Amino acid sequence: MATEQEYSVTIEAPQQLCFEVITDFESYPNWNSNITSATIEASERGRALRVAFEIDARVKTIRYALDYEYEKPKALSWESVAGDVNSITGSYRFEKLSRTRTEVRCRQKIDLGFWLPGAIRRLAENTALKQSVGEFKAEVERRRAAKKTRSAKPEPAGTGNRRQS
Repeated sequence: MATEQEYSVTIEAPQQLCFEVITDFESYPNWNSNITSATIEASERGRALRVAFEIDARVKTIRYALDYEYEKPKALSWESVAGDVNSITGSYRFEKLSRTRTEVRCRQKIDLGFWLPGAIRRLAENTALKQSVGEFKAEVERRRAAKKTRSAKPEPAGTGNRRQS
């Protein structure tokens, strides 16, 4: 049985940065708590066409590969082509709200194709997409803050708030 979900969030970052983070597949294991590996199998003009993932689903490790299509910087969509699940299709859409704010909408349809106990399945279905989008938001905003910090000019020597005794 396939489960389809959608989740939206506003991110305090430009549309382009959101797109850069979602297409930086190699970094997924660093910020997505369920992904243990992401291997780019093929690329064209620097873009991954297929990525093989391993997910720690607590009860088992799930492996699958997704093929991607890009609409830079507005959208990324995917479809499963191999692995332990029957099918996965989905997309991220990035709507520019302002120069520094983006509305992000993620939609995904999954047919696991294997049995999970009802309570575990419901928990996964109700929290997985929201958690993934939340972790994505945190990573985008972390990178935006890091860019701001790197671009900030240091104070000249001898200035600033010093306590005098």
